[in-house]
Parts: sequence; structure tokens; C-alpha cells
Amino acid sequence: MLQSLTHPPRRILMTTDAVGGVWRYSLDLARALATGGDSIMLAGLGPQPSAEQVREARSFATLTWLESPPDWMTRDEIDLEQFPGELKALATAYGADLVHLNAPAQAAKLDLPCPIVAVSHSCVVTWLHAVRDQVVAGDWAWQKDRNRAGFDRAGMVVAPSRSHADMLETCYGPIARLSVVHNGALPGPPVSRREAFVLAAARWWDDGKNAAVLNAAAAITEWPVYAAGPLEGAAGEKACLDHCVSLGSIDHAEARRLMARASIFVSTSIYEPFGLAALEAGLSGTPLVLADIATYREIWDGAAIFFDTRDPHALAACINGLARDADLRRQLGRCAARRARRYSLQAQSATMRQIYDRAATAVAGH
Repeated sequence: MLQSLTHPPRRILMTTDAVGGVWRYSLDLARALATGGDSIMLAGLGPQPSAEQVREARSFATLTWLESPPDWMTRDEIDLEQFPGELKALATAYGADLVHLNAPAQAAKLDLPCPIVAVSHSCVVTWLHAVRDQVVAGDWAWQKDRNRAGFDRAGMVVAPSRSHADMLETCYGPIARLSVVHNGALPGPPVSRREAFVLAAARWWDDGKNAAVLNAAAAITEWPVYAAGPLEGAAGEKACLDHCVSLGSIDHAEARRLMARASIFVSTSIYEPFGLAALEAGLSGTPLVLADIATYREIWDGAAIFFDTRDPHALAACINGLARDADLRRQLGRCAARRARRYSLQAQSATMRQIYDRAATAVAGH
């Protein structure tokens, strides 16, 4: 259904990258916006997308790739100096009515006449706070200043959960015009038959994903634990999952099929600003066993089982208890599916349009 006349179609320039969850977020949101009548140009930064990623994006949006790196791929702020001019030229050529940035640092020094909305999916500063209980310093200190400048420049700032919004203000201080818009996801493939395995999915090289606890738990679980996602990062980070069935990087469609087959989905994350994989598993009615962190409590309390993030024995006990109790698995799967339906792409895109309207009103008022 096309959006109503109170929300006329816009030409939206949206940044993305092909590496992590931002890709899935931007594609799913852009598709929903395009279905509502908006025109979308996706501007990517960092490693080039795969042929499959390109095909999916170009089925409903214009896709281009920028020369500038994303802020998280550089240790020297000077590498980002060309980005404001590069994005401005693209926005001007495209005739953008609004720019949606999927990293607040991208708003710093950006000179554009149109509204700017910045979404914080994660950052080095909050990652260090949550995972290492440290403040940013040394080679990464400039990241805090650039993000702060981006928050101040953007017409609206968005966090995907109240928990992440609170952590942003803990780390950066008060952020004007900060709103929470929960992520959404598409329904998954139909569930035919559950199989006796546990599924976990993450970029395992990231210490925030807590691979060591998953691996230690997998050594004492009654069912095999399948781990989807890369073990090595671009900067040489590595994770060991020798007690799991490591699937490596798999495409998104295959991950969704596995979620529909698995009898349990696990997330061990210490740092998770939203947790899109858990939502996708929940939409398949897969019972959820989640790390006891603020984000997961916010979204899944009453619809998942939680375990102490640092205790592999607690995780294994949750998995083994569910493996022995088919009735509890069915009950928990129904609870997860019911909760997951709150987080639809329709709801997300409708709320983001309201955010865009507010950003546009603020620009018009100046």
C-alpha cells in the first residue's frame, strides 16, 4: 500500500556497508520504504558487496559505492576527510530530499541543505564500555569526538533500543533529538520439521559476541551447537569454536532456513544494541536462549530463557534442559514468535517516516 498523501514520497540517500548487520537493516528498511513509494539510493562504504548482495539491493534501490572507508575501518581520522564532500556531491546529483546515515560519525562536518538522520547501530565507545569496561583512549579517542560532532549535526538521532540509547548517553552525555526505533525483520521461511541441534549466528571474531562461552558450553551440551558466521575479522581477529559445528559465513537465506530447522537458538552476546539474529529466529518460532544483557531483557523478557553471560555451565544447563523438554520448547517457541511479531518492518518504516518528518520540520524551521 502506498503511503498516504501526508507522507509524500521522498528521495532518500542511505549509507550502508556490506559486512555486518547494517547491511540487513538498511536493505530491509529501504525495501519497506520503497514499497511505500520512496526512492532509495544506497551508498556503501568499506569492502565491496558480493554479487548476491548487489542483486538484492538493485531489485528495489539504486546502489553505489563510495571511496571513503567507514569510520570503524580506520585508525586515522584523516582518512575520513574526503567523506563529507563525497557524500555531498552524491546527494546533490541524486537530488536527495533526506540523508539517512547508518553511523553518526558520518554526519560530522557534513554540509547539506536537506535533513540528516543518523542511526547509531554500534560504536567503538559503547563497545569498549560494554565489553571491556573501558573508556576510549589512544588511537581510538578521535572516534568519540567525531561521533559527538555527528550527534550534534544530525537533525534526528536514532538508537535501535532504549538500552543502547541509555548507553550512548552514559558514554557521550545528553544527546538532543534522540529517539528509539526498534528494528524490524521479514518473516522467515515456513517451519517444516525441527531437528535436534542448537543454532548460534554472529561475527565470532568480535569479542562482544562472546565466542569463548559458546564454545565452552558446546563441549558439555547434549545436542550439537551449529555456529554460523566468520571466525576471522579483517584486522586479524580470530575466534576458536572447536567444540561447535562451525558453518563459517553463510548467506542470509541459508541462515533463515537454519533458524526454521533448529530446535534452539542461542545468542551469547555481551554487546548487542538490538540483536537482529535473535529477532529473525524468534519470527521462526525458535526457542531463544539469550545472554542476560539489558537489550535482550528489554525486547525478550518473558519470551526467552536468559543465562549469565560469563558462565558456560549456565548456558549448557539451559540448552540441556530445553533439549529434554519438548513441551517447554513448543511453549517458548510460541512466546518468541508472538513477541517477535511486535517488531515488524511495517512498524519500523512507519516510525522512521515520522522521524524523517520531524527532521524535515526542524530544517524548515531554520
